[in-house]
Amino acid sequence: MARILDGKWVRDQILKDCVSRIERLSAAGRPPGLAVVLVGNDAASEIYVRNKVKTSGDLGIYSEKLTPSASVTTEELLEIVEGLNARADIDGILVQMPLPAQVDSSRVLLAVDPEKDVDGFHPLNVGNLVTNRPGPRPCTPSGIMEMLRRYDIPIKGKRAVVVGRSDIVGKPMAMMLLHAHATVTICHSRTSDLQGECRRADILVGAIGRPALLTADFIKPGATVIDVGMNRITDAATARSVLAGATEKLAEFDRKGAVLTGDVHPGDVARTAGAYTPVPGGVGPLTIAMLMVNTIDAAERRRGIG
Repeated sequence: MARILDGKWVRDQILKDCVSRIERLSAAGRPPGLAVVLVGNDAASEIYVRNKVKTSGDLGIYSEKLTPSASVTTEELLEIVEGLNARADIDGILVQMPLPAQVDSSRVLLAVDPEKDVDGFHPLNVGNLVTNRPGPRPCTPSGIMEMLRRYDIPIKGKRAVVVGRSDIVGKPMAMMLLHAHATVTICHSRTSDLQGECRRADILVGAIGRPALLTADFIKPGATVIDVGMNRITDAATARSVLAGATEKLAEFDRKGAVLTGDVHPGDVARTAGAYTPVPGGVGPLTIAMLMVNTIDAAERRRGIG
């Protein structure tokens, strides 16, 4: 029976470890400060930002949400970011993506002070990751590394395969596994023999954004499988096709008319893997937890507390 890697348990452990660090910073003058810039009215982004702000408040981190209108220009948004860069009480700045089409997202992200870049997306921090220097790391892959560590899953000397090459998950995930002494292969939609590459993995990370793509034929028996995918299926024919054999997920679709599934086939991974993350409840809870860690790290670095 495969072991389920519970993201909520790992999240709670991470947040518990944050409390004493926040108390120390508060006693030294002020709590860590996080500013989140949310442009427009994207429903998914609003939910995500609300959860970030709530988690900050629950922990005692000062948080501030800025909500420019959907018609904001690049220059107006740059002015907001520069104002946050200059504020002593703000340690972390997060510009929620996606931004409206008229905004130059690259210019906005580059404008964030690298010391306050709690997403770890600034090129300077990407360079710090590649060269294994201190600095903020992208939240989702760093959360996955915490999960592997806290579940005592060995990485050193293991073969890891990351399916997906995004700047947010795939590439940084590969670098973090490499720094932990895994032998790493990055795969993507144009990889020859994707199935064969995946079946060699002791640690398989699915982050390609295609529902239930990675079936039993892609999974080495006993492997650790990390599913980063969050795919919402609303079409009955698609659900029956991609989730064939996943009895619980299909029953959920029949009840709700929609189902959330990852990039790994939920039934096959439970039967084949040695350990795996469910969707939902696996990787998802870790992202906001690591955002809190990055904010605290930034506050400690800026104030010389460590």
